[in-house]
Amino acid sequence: METPHLLKMEPGNNGSPLPAIRIFGVGRAGGGIVNGLESPEFDSSVLGVVDTDASALAGSRASVKIHLENKLLRGLGSGGDPERSRVLAEEHFATLKAACAGARVVLLVGGLGGGAASGILPVLARAAKESGALALAFVLLPFDCEGNQRAQLALAALKSIRESADGVVCLPSQKIFKLTDENTPVLEIFEATSRFLREGVRGVWQMIAQPGVMPVRIEDLCALLSCSHAECAFAFAEASGPARSRDLAEKILLHPMLEEGRALDEAGWVLVSLKAGRDLTMAEVNRVVDEIKKRSKSAQKMIVGTAMDAACKGQLCLTVIASRDARDGLRDAIPAIKVENTQTPVTLEPRQAAEPILTSLKSRGNKSRQVQGQLPLNIVAKSRFDKSEPTLYQGEDLDVPTYFRRGAPLN
Repeated sequence: METPHLLKMEPGNNGSPLPAIRIFGVGRAGGGIVNGLESPEFDSSVLGVVDTDASALAGSRASVKIHLENKLLRGLGSGGDPERSRVLAEEHFATLKAACAGARVVLLVGGLGGGAASGILPVLARAAKESGALALAFVLLPFDCEGNQRAQLALAALKSIRESADGVVCLPSQKIFKLTDENTPVLEIFEATSRFLREGVRGVWQMIAQPGVMPVRIEDLCALLSCSHAECAFAFAEASGPARSRDLAEKILLHPMLEEGRALDEAGWVLVSLKAGRDLTMAEVNRVVDEIKKRSKSAQKMIVGTAMDAACKGQLCLTVIASRDARDGLRDAIPAIKVENTQTPVTLEPRQAAEPILTSLKSRGNKSRQVQGQLPLNIVAKSRFDKSEPTLYQGEDLDVPTYFRRGAPLN
């Protein structure tokens, strides 16, 4: 086992130690995003990579490299199977926990839908929490063109990560098309998704690790995220010139990644990270924050942080992360369901179809029972068994799924 290089606590601008932060890239996509974080802002001592593929770790500049391996894999990776990666991560749980030791915040980065990150990220998040750190995951969901299998694996992994981490910042890759045109090359599209996720990591890093006139206390961030288990929407924008604060506020409120401001309307809490040179004025801070507050009226709490960087003279950079109820993501992921009764067939929209599932725990004490509808699945021919008689036992057709025969609603 490789001994992890722990981040040393350097004094902050007010004499107090800065919180120890560790950033882990998991899998090939996560490792690439972490490797793209520039020095010296991100010293290699705070970076780590975890993978089942030895070749993916070879070129990394991270100080902590954890290769999850056994004789079965022979250094070739998980073969796209998240379960293999999960089992390996559980076997090396002590190593993962030791790599997180001493950190107050662990940022986890990965692309879901493949084998490595989908299986490792939930376990690594649990290891980080057991080591006493706040675990915040930044994940990419696959493009629609990558197929149903990757989409299903990604959604299953996202659910597991939500159960393990303190917060999840989720970027559906498909949304990147809102920022590009049809002539954009494939490589540029994938780089754009990595860049957006990287900016989300950078924004949180700046908020809690870099000195600023409005620093964010790690205790506030922990209190905000520790019980939320929410899905987050985020966006990054920058502007320069005499009207930079107005331009920046307009860009962020119209940003496609925030759904033209709708994500702010529905936000439970909002993190605002500003970065500028020493020419930043309080009027500019007020103008940007006020515009975001106007759209975030339902937010219970907003945390604002500023970071100073001499290299940003004349520029104003803004990262906004807004929490959204995790149930919204579930509703959007569920297709319309056709429910049939003795009278008239009814087709429920995704949000309506999701409600019985989302409220099942609350309605356990209710005497009324939910009725399981038929899922919209295509009928497949039975081939050589097409003329076979049904399998009957005590008057029941065993070819019909048990949950449907017994009227049990799926959770």
